[in-house]
Amino acid sequence: MAAGDRLILVGRIVGLHGVAGEVKLESYTEPRTRIFRYQPWLLSSAAGDREISGCKGREQGKGIVASLPEVTDRDRAASLVGCEIKVRRSVLQDPNADEYYWTDLEGLEVVTIEGVSLGRISHLLSTGANDVMVVRDGERERLLPFVLDDYVKTVDFAAGRVTVDWDPEF
Repeated sequence: MAAGDRLILVGRIVGLHGVAGEVKLESYTEPRTRIFRYQPWLLSSAAGDREISGCKGREQGKGIVASLPEVTDRDRAASLVGCEIKVRRSVLQDPNADEYYWTDLEGLEVVTIEGVSLGRISHLLSTGANDVMVVRDGERERLLPFVLDDYVKTVDFAAGRVTVDWDPEF
C-alpha cells in the first residue's frame, strides 16, 4: 500500500444524539473538530467498511456531534456506534518544518548518535510537557522524550530512522 493510501485512525463513533440520526464522536485530531476537514471517512466495524463523504459536525458541550449523509434516524445511527473513523494519509496536509504526524513516526528505527539501535517506535504518548516515543526492541521497552534538538537530533524518513542523544543503558 502506498504511503498516501495508508489508513489513519482519526476517531470513533461513540454514541447517539437525538432522534434525527446524529452521532457522538470521539476525535483524535487536534483540535478535535479538525476531523471534519479530513474526508472521505472510512467507517470501519466488524460488519465491514463503508466510505462516506460530506460529514458535518459541531462541538456540543464536552463532545462532538456529527450528522452523516443518508443517516436520518436513530436506528440507522445506532448501527454505526463503535465504528472507527479512518482517513487516507493523503488527505492530511503536510506538516510544517519540525512538525510530525505521530503515524508517520511509528515504525521508524531509533538509533543513538553513536549508532546503537534502540528498537522501533511502537507509538507515541502525550504527557502534557512533551510527547514521548515508546520504543521497543523485542526485549525491552523504552520511553524517550520527543524533544527536538535536546534528545531527537534528526528524523530521516528516507532512511526510516530517528537519531537520538540517549544512553542505550537507560
